[in-house]
Amino acid sequence: MSPHKNVLGTPLEICSIEPMTGFTREGSCKVTNDDYGVHGVCIQATKEFLEFSKKQGNDLSTPMPMSGFLGLQPGDRWCLCAARWKEALEHDAAPLVNLAATHEIALNFVSLEDLLAYSIENGHS
Repeated sequence: MSPHKNVLGTPLEICSIEPMTGFTREGSCKVTNDDYGVHGVCIQATKEFLEFSKKQGNDLSTPMPMSGFLGLQPGDRWCLCAARWKEALEHDAAPLVNLAATHEIALNFVSLEDLLAYSIENGHS
C-alpha cells in the first residue's frame, strides 16, 4: 500500500497508465524528493488547457516520439505540476482534477476549495 496520501487524506490512487504518467512514470502522481516540479495534480486534459499550456511553453499535446511521449488529447489524464495548475486556474484554463489521484502536497500550492470546484468526482466531466 502506498504511503502517499491524496488531497482527501486517503491513499493516493493511480492517475493514468494510458498514457503512462507521473514523475516516476508509474501511473501515480506521487511526489518524490527529486521531483522539483511537484507533478502532483492528476488532471483530465481539456482542449482549452492544452492550448493554454502550449502558449506558456509547456507543449503537452505535440507527440515527441524520441522521448516516448505520444502527446496528450482532451480527456487524457496526466500528472501536472501543481504550480502549472494554479497558473491555469488564474487564467481561466484549469483542467479537471481527479482528487483521489492528486497528491496531498498540491495543497501547498492551491486550496482544496479550488480543487473541489474542478473535481471530476463532483460530477464535472
